[in-house]
Amino acid sequence: MDHQERDRAEAFERRRAELARRPLTSAALIKLEYIPVPEPLAPFITTFFHFTCDEQLISDLRPASAGLLIFFLRGHGELFVRDGTIDASHPASLVTPLSAAAPILVDGPWHVFGAAISPLGWGALTAGLSAAEHANRLLDAGSVIDPSLTKFAHDLAARYNATGDTPGLSGDEMAELASAVLQPLLRPVPAAHVRLIGIVAEWLGGALSPMVEDLASRSPYSPRQLQRLVDQYFGLPPKQLARKYRALRAAALLGHPDTPPDQIAAVEEQFYDQSHMIRELRLFAGRTPARLGAPDAPVLSALLDLRNFQEVSPSFAALPDGFGA
Repeated sequence: MDHQERDRAEAFERRRAELARRPLTSAALIKLEYIPVPEPLAPFITTFFHFTCDEQLISDLRPASAGLLIFFLRGHGELFVRDGTIDASHPASLVTPLSAAAPILVDGPWHVFGAAISPLGWGALTAGLSAAEHANRLLDAGSVIDPSLTKFAHDLAARYNATGDTPGLSGDEMAELASAVLQPLLRPVPAAHVRLIGIVAEWLGGALSPMVEDLASRSPYSPRQLQRLVDQYFGLPPKQLARKYRALRAAALLGHPDTPPDQIAAVEEQFYDQSHMIRELRLFAGRTPARLGAPDAPVLSALLDLRNFQEVSPSFAALPDGFGA
């Protein structure tokens, strides 16, 4: 390790230690609104959202979920990745698919409008970039997707802040504006890849712990081709993808107060033992089972909300039939 790398690693450890000591932001201080996506965009974006918090410093966690396109209206932040990378936000930010939960720290007030991107949306917006090769990053969407997104982010923020503290645009108005900008940026995805994304989505939704052999039997591709394409659109190979969504859906079910005992028992059976479940949930969801649903991580709680696995359509990691009802 050279001098610069050592300094960077030491700086990261100092920031991470500072972050660990800082209490997470209370859910009572945060507002989150989900906005439906117009039908033509629905295969590519699962939902729009408008998130606001007027605290001066916001500390939270982002679970290992799919990609997000975020327009910063107020505030700026950093994403802390396990490999020592600290990525700063951009006016138009692309949070790529994460393979592990990651802390976030934001200088507020923090107001953003964003879009949750499906695997098909990743391929269409990035012109086929590998989600695995670009995973675990907070990137400039203007560079990765299209420069027009940077201009749109500045224009959106200007209109949003034109009336002072009171937002000058509603969530619905921003959704309409964003839809008009994003629709022309969608590139064609090969039809065979679209079919494979659908096969993977059905496979993920078929069981809490889907078997890779089951996916291989449904796929028209060789094992090597299958791994490469799942990596490209989902950010992880099939085995790790199943592991990630087992943990995220387990966290959603265990953290919901109305999950019945038989479903909780079924979730627990997906893991070798209690310590295995704790390790997996901590890695992918950023929480141990005992801390799920706690009020001090509202970003994490929102992204692990059961509705994300039940009601967002089309879902690519839906709960299997009989769960979450």
